[in-house]
Amino acid sequence: MISRRTLPFVALATMFFSFLHAEPLKVGDPAPAVSATTDAGAALALADVYAKQPYTLVYFYPKADTSGCTKQGCSLRDAYEELAKKGVAVLGVSADNVAAQKAFKEKFHFPFTLLADPDKTVINAFGVPAKLGFASRQAFLIKGGKIVWADYKASTDKQAADVLRVLAEMK
Repeated sequence: MISRRTLPFVALATMFFSFLHAEPLKVGDPAPAVSATTDAGAALALADVYAKQPYTLVYFYPKADTSGCTKQGCSLRDAYEELAKKGVAVLGVSADNVAAQKAFKEKFHFPFTLLADPDKTVINAFGVPAKLGFASRQAFLIKGGKIVWADYKASTDKQAADVLRVLAEMK
């Protein structure tokens, strides 16, 4: 039997653990309208990005300036013009801080915005699993404020090719 004194702690623990095990968003789900801090230190409301472009790609990666994350970002950088012509805004998200995101973006000349999410607001809103504080590699394509494609095991060097393939299939 739970005493009245321990009830608040049990309720808090239940909320905490259910939050940790949130399921990733699925196709058809509304895209989270959360805000985050960009690599430039500015606040960005994701809903504003969704409204401005036909598509928004929100991709998650574990850590800035690591091998796989660099390959993933460079894949999107190298195909950025083609993605932009198809109306895709690209947002990269990790739990890194603003300084790390800024340095990563500058080092590899990423033409898109990176979001610093050390408190995991965006990561949790999308239901992306975080292991040892690092976001899992996932990607979500958004159109009209809804998830239209979800990649739960996002590729590193083929991320852009995967997105372009999906866009071609949607036509």
